[in-house]
Amino acid sequence: MQIKFCGAARVVTGSSHLLLLDDGFKLLLDCGLFQGGENYIDEYNASFEFEPKEIDALILSHAHIDHSGRIPKLVKEGFRGKIFCTAATKDLCGIMLRDSAHIQENDAKYINKRRAKRNQAPIEPLYKQDDVDAALKLFVAVNYETVFEVHKGVTAYFRDNGHIIGSGSILLHIHSDRHELKIGFTGDIGRPQRPILKDPISMEEVDYLICESTYGGRFHESFPDDKEYFLKVILDTCISRKGKLIIPAFSIGRTQEIVFMLDQLSKEKRLPPIPVFVDSPLSTNATEIYRNHPECFDEAITQYLHTDSNPFGFNNLQYITDVEQSKALNLLPGPCIIISASGMAEAGRIVHHIFNNMEDARNTILIVGYCAEQSLGWKIRKGISPIRLFGEEKQLRAKVEIMDSFSAHGDHNEMLAFLNNQNRARLKKIFLVHGDFESQLAFKKGLEKNGFNFISMPEKGEVKQLDY
Repeated sequence: MQIKFCGAARVVTGSSHLLLLDDGFKLLLDCGLFQGGENYIDEYNASFEFEPKEIDALILSHAHIDHSGRIPKLVKEGFRGKIFCTAATKDLCGIMLRDSAHIQENDAKYINKRRAKRNQAPIEPLYKQDDVDAALKLFVAVNYETVFEVHKGVTAYFRDNGHIIGSGSILLHIHSDRHELKIGFTGDIGRPQRPILKDPISMEEVDYLICESTYGGRFHESFPDDKEYFLKVILDTCISRKGKLIIPAFSIGRTQEIVFMLDQLSKEKRLPPIPVFVDSPLSTNATEIYRNHPECFDEAITQYLHTDSNPFGFNNLQYITDVEQSKALNLLPGPCIIISASGMAEAGRIVHHIFNNMEDARNTILIVGYCAEQSLGWKIRKGISPIRLFGEEKQLRAKVEIMDSFSAHGDHNEMLAFLNNQNRARLKKIFLVHGDFESQLAFKKGLEKNGFNFISMPEKGEVKQLDY
C-alpha cells in the first residue's frame, strides 16, 4: 500500500492525500484549494498529482476551502465516486463551493479583460457553478462514530475533532484475511474549551498517522481573556477613538464565535450601542447552518440557548447580503464593527472594507486567525506598508490588533494533547502535513520529546510505502 502527498505538504493549504491500496483502489483524503499569494498557487491549483477519473472515492475531513475547494474541479475532470463527509460538512459545502465557484468565475472574467487587451486567449475558471452542482450530487452524509464501508475490506468513521462545525478526524480500517491496518488522518485539530463546539475527541490507536502541524512551535492565548480583550479593543476603537473596527473573519466558525461573544456582551449590557454588521452572504448562510446543527454544540451553548434562543443575533446586529448595502458601509459616519470574509482578506467584501478604512488612524483592523504567507491578512499582520490594492498604494495607518486565541486550530501543546493517547510502540510512522516547514520542524521536536519516533515531513508529490 502506498500514500502520495498531493497537497498541504510543507505548506498549510491544499490538503490532499492519496491512498493506493494493494488491489488498485484509489482513495483520496481531502481535495483542497491552495491559497495565499505565492507564485506557485495558480500552477498548483491548475493540475492534480493524479488522474481524477481514476480516483474511486473521497473522504472529506471538513468544509474549509483549503480542504474541499478543488472537489468541483475533480468532478469536472472525471471523478464520479462517492464523497463521504458529515451532515454539517455536506451542508456547508453546499454554500462554500458555490461561493468559491463564483470567485473562480469572477477572477477569470477580470483576468480575461486584461488578456484581451494584450490579444491573449482567454482562460477558463477552475470550475463553474455547474461543476459544483455535479459534485454535490456525489456527497454522502455520515454521522460521527458511524462505521461506513468505503471499499471491500475498507471501513472508516469520523470522530469530532472540534475544528469547525462538522469537522472530523478520519479512521480507516483496512482488513483482509492476512492483514489488518489502521490509518488515521487528524484533519485539522480543534481546540478544547472553545465556545459553541464540543471539545476535540482523540483518535483511537493507529498504525500510521497523517497529522496536521499548522501551529507547531506556536502557542495561543488562553480563552478566559478573549471576551475581555475583545471588549477592550471595541471600547478603544469605537468609543475612545470614534473609529471603525474591521474584522476579517472566516465565514465558518470564526464569524459565529465573534457574533456569539458579541451576543454575550450585549446580554450582559456591556456592549456599547454601536452598529455591528456581518457583511457576507456566505457568513449569513453559514450561521443559518449552525442554527440547524445544534447536535454539534457543546454543553455551555446548549444551556445558553435556554435563556437566549438566538445566540447569533442581538439588537444593533445586522446581516448584510446586498452589494449596495455593503458599499454603503464604507460611507457610514461614526463608529461601527464590520465583520466580513475572507479571514485571510484574500477575496470578498473585506478587501474593499480594508481598502476604504486602512488609512484612517482612528480605525482598527483586528486579525483573528491564521493568514497564509503573502496574503493581504498576513501583510497587515506584519505591519507592511504601503500595500498595493486595486492598483493603488495604500498606507497602513489603522491600528492593527491580533487575537490568535480565536484560532480554530489547536496550538503546539493542544495538538500534542490530542495525540497523547497514541501507542508509541504500535505507531509505525507519523506524516506531518498542513504546516509550513518551520512549524513542522518545531512540532517534530515536540513529538520526539513526548516519545514519538519515525516522523516524516513529506514533500509535495512524494510517495511513501505503508507496510503491514
